[in-house]
Amino acid sequence: MSGEEVAGQLPEAAAGQSGPLEPWPDTVRWQAISSDLIWVELLRLSAVVAVFSIMIGVGWVFTGAWPFGLALGVVLLFAVWRAVTIVRAVHAWGYAERENDLLVRHGLLVRRLSIVPYSRMQFVDVSAGPLERAFDLATVQLHTAAAASDARVPGLRPAEASRLRDRLTALGQDRAEGL
Repeated sequence: MSGEEVAGQLPEAAAGQSGPLEPWPDTVRWQAISSDLIWVELLRLSAVVAVFSIMIGVGWVFTGAWPFGLALGVVLLFAVWRAVTIVRAVHAWGYAERENDLLVRHGLLVRRLSIVPYSRMQFVDVSAGPLERAFDLATVQLHTAAAASDARVPGLRPAEASRLRDRLTALGQDRAEGL
């Protein structure tokens, strides 16, 4: 996968067989998010794993009970599994700007495609936590009238996040004026 564009096609879609279980339209140009988001998510995972490992390790040292050793092994196994899924999940994120709406896709096991019409947007947020700022990343959050339809695009460079925010805001105002 390139950092600039994600093809978004599985072998079935490439052969022209787009079925109901293949939600990614192959007629749009998908934009990938920054792979630096992998490092942000891995650092978050590392912090959680470190806390649990320390707690379990202290219990194991003081009691010597084998279930603590087993629990530590499970935590470390989970960490490895989660690290692999983080890499794949970040590569699954993408967004595409169309004439009347924004498409946002993500998910590995459960694929999710959010289609947000520009006319339904109420406001657009750009946020960046401490880890995201350290990696020069931001998240664009789209808010609509329906709470369940809120979509977000994480892992964007601040310049792209600002451009997308401004474009979505302008398109939302243009489309809403016709209502």
